[in-house]
Parts: sequence; structure tokens; C-alpha cells
Amino acid sequence: MKEPWSIKSRARECAESGDAFQSGQKIRAAIFPDPESSGYLRKDYTIEAWGNREGEENPFSCWITTYEPPVTEEKAEDVVEDDPETLLKRLVEEEEEHTENARYILAVMLERKKLLRETDTQEIPSGILRIYEHRKSGDVYIIKDPQISLTDVDRVQEEVRQLLDPSTTVDDETAENLEPTDGASIENSTNPQPRPKNKEEEAALKTKNTDEVE
Repeated sequence: MKEPWSIKSRARECAESGDAFQSGQKIRAAIFPDPESSGYLRKDYTIEAWGNREGEENPFSCWITTYEPPVTEEKAEDVVEDDPETLLKRLVEEEEEHTENARYILAVMLERKKLLRETDTQEIPSGILRIYEHRKSGDVYIIKDPQISLTDVDRVQEEVRQLLDPSTTVDDETAENLEPTDGASIENSTNPQPRPKNKEEEAALKTKNTDEVE
């Protein structure tokens, strides 16, 4: 069954007070269940407005982030069609169940490249959701953790390679993100916390070191 975890972008003004955000300002981002669908809505608040909320619905997830004005969309000719970031965005928008593993691997790759940061994890009846925020644009990706086992690593790695470039091998930079390192680990199939480090595990599934709030 499809899960409506589409991309959410940061707002330009506070959802409570209507005050416009300033570049570099600390704000509170929050995701709420969407009453008109089975998905989620993102709202952003000033720190003061968030603290003054009374009797409001509890968010599904929230975190403090730094506001930066949304970046201008790249021209079509400047976008690399099979770039991991572009591919992740497309797969999240399509929400096809069979790409669940690939979406997770791509998110971890982009986290390693410091393009995404994991802001939160939430448990739902069907598994664990990891919330990622794009450091520059503020886009939010809600990614289900498929709890990939060691026996499936090679297959998922090949799946991601084929999605990035069906006709040729992956480039050196992408391959480096997919090959094992001493710091790699995978997720425990019954526990949302990573297993101890193992040099045989894939770098794309390495233990996440969630950044401190900037």
C-alpha cells in the first residue's frame, strides 16, 4: 500500500503569528497529520510563537532549524538527471512501494554528503519513519526505514546502481558511498537503533550520527 510521505518545504513566515522569517533565524518546524488526507502537513513557527501555543494539536514530529530563504530552482539544463538527490526526490514523489529500499539508501548517501540531516525518528504501526531535512532548501523527506538485513545488502546496492544509471556502472563518488567501510553498520531488524559497527556492512547503511541542532 502506498504511504503518502511527500516532500514538504519550509515556509517563509510563521504559521501562528504571520511574521516573516529572517535569514539565519532559529525557527521551529513541525509536521502534523493532514486532516484532508492520510499524509502530513508541515508548519513553521518562530520560537516565541511555538512556546505560546495552547490547546493545539500535538505534532507528529518537530525540531529546531535555521531559516534560510528558499533557493531558486535550478534550470533544467543544470540538473543532473540521475543525480542521487534528484532521484530521491522523484522516488518520494512517486511513492512506489518497490522503491522503498532504494529511497532509504539514497537518503543515507545524501546524509553522508551533508546534504540531508536526520531530524527525528517516529514509530508507526507499519515500521519506523526517519525524518530528513535538506540543509539548504529546507525540503523534508519522510523515509520509511526498511530494516535491510545483511543478506539483502548486495541486492539493494545493485538496485540503487541500476536506478542511478541503468546502462553503466556508477561513478566513483557514488560507488564510494555504497561500498563498505570500517564504520559501516545496518539497522537491527527488530530494533530502530543500529547494530554495532562491522567492517563488512555497507557504508550506505552506516550508523547515523544525527547532527546537533545548528
